[in-house]
Amino acid sequence: MRQYAGFGTAEESNERYKFLLSQGITGLSVAFDLPTQMGMDSDHPLAAGEVGRVGVAIDSLADMQVLFEGISLEQVSTSMTINSTAAILLCLYVLVAEGHGADRKKLSGTVQNDILKEYIARGTYIYPPRSAMRIITDLFAWAGEEVPEWNTISISGYHIREAGSTAVQEVAFTLANAIAYIEAAIAAGLAVDSFAPRLSFFFNAHNNFLEEIAKFRAARRLYAYIMRDRFCAKLDRSCMLRFHSQTGGSTLTAQQPEVNVVRVALQAVAAVLGGTQSLHTNGQDEALSLPTERSARVALRTQQVIAYESGVTAIPDPLGGSEYIEQLTDQIEEGVRKYIAQIDALGGTLTAIERGYIQSEIQNSAYQYQKAVEENRQIVVGLNKFQTEEAAAVQPFRIDPELEKQQIERVRQVRASRSQDQAVMALSRLESAARGSDNLMPRILECCRAFVTVGEISDALRRVFGEYREAF
Repeated sequence: MRQYAGFGTAEESNERYKFLLSQGITGLSVAFDLPTQMGMDSDHPLAAGEVGRVGVAIDSLADMQVLFEGISLEQVSTSMTINSTAAILLCLYVLVAEGHGADRKKLSGTVQNDILKEYIARGTYIYPPRSAMRIITDLFAWAGEEVPEWNTISISGYHIREAGSTAVQEVAFTLANAIAYIEAAIAAGLAVDSFAPRLSFFFNAHNNFLEEIAKFRAARRLYAYIMRDRFCAKLDRSCMLRFHSQTGGSTLTAQQPEVNVVRVALQAVAAVLGGTQSLHTNGQDEALSLPTERSARVALRTQQVIAYESGVTAIPDPLGGSEYIEQLTDQIEEGVRKYIAQIDALGGTLTAIERGYIQSEIQNSAYQYQKAVEENRQIVVGLNKFQTEEAAAVQPFRIDPELEKQQIERVRQVRASRSQDQAVMALSRLESAARGSDNLMPRILECCRAFVTVGEISDALRRVFGEYREAF
């Protein structure tokens, strides 16, 4: 069971994590604010108004130290929703753990680190795709030696579905991305069985209950075929699709938000019946704002009722053998295979992204769904049917604007108090490594240890790799 609680400053988020751990959470999920995701410090002009808004603001090692103060990182699994700057945030996490006296080889958790879906569905990319892939494969190689229990990527269909894809497209484009990552790692000289057991996935749990169960089953089965037949993996663990699920944020309605509790419960049960190993449930008020403490607790209790009262966890794949579920599973797998074949014919995932093919397919599906809602062919309870006239009595959560000023002051203090010589030397070494072929992770770690900021590290890499601009 996981729950997000990080937003605002590191101090605030630290208190929320300690509360959740006291409530029975077995793993922490950390989301970072947009400036952190985009490789900008909190005092960057483009960060104005976004600091701490959709996640916790992390500018340097000082922030990460505060975020996990008093939390034993050897005792908890931490999942970090971070992509373009994943290598930096993982290094910060490792340094904090070592500061607590932890052995980095015993740390467990996940960095999302899935940059391809950013070009497809989300937009928090920095560098051109092929340069970004180098950072990912460097992280694979480094983590395999230094943090062997860490999941080095969470290949994400979640955001693809949130952007408007169908269930088939979610699985197809997620697995196509996985193929691209595996091919890149092999091209970089890594043996498939040396990194494949640490690959993980992240899927959306959407509204169509039976389709979602079949979707998860099809993804698990097809991934095993891909690893065995396409990549000749020998280890059983290399062929296992290990995945986290989160209930569908885009399915939540601002109208009658209490109905979202029902949606979340159904979606969560579908994920469990489909074989998820990790689960996050959304708060009922997330169509309006960040979740309040009360709605976050209800979301957590939803997981706990499913886990401890429903009995659905007693056996794996409890609906296997159902004629309808098996038929749906086969149909989804067939649709996924067709998409992967089309992407292969285009020259692979990177080429398909650069040509805009995948993005166009998702946009068309999103348009068709929205059109069906507006024409009342797709019913959304409380939105286009079963409306009520009374307004929702919801008090949305608000971020104190003073927190942004505090965060800006903190990052400026960090820059002023560190050894400037060490910071400049570390950045110079990172830039030299980026211009060559050395693994970037040791140099990023050196920068983090010298209190170089996330924005400064990202800027050093920007000077070498450039920034990506969509051409379509």
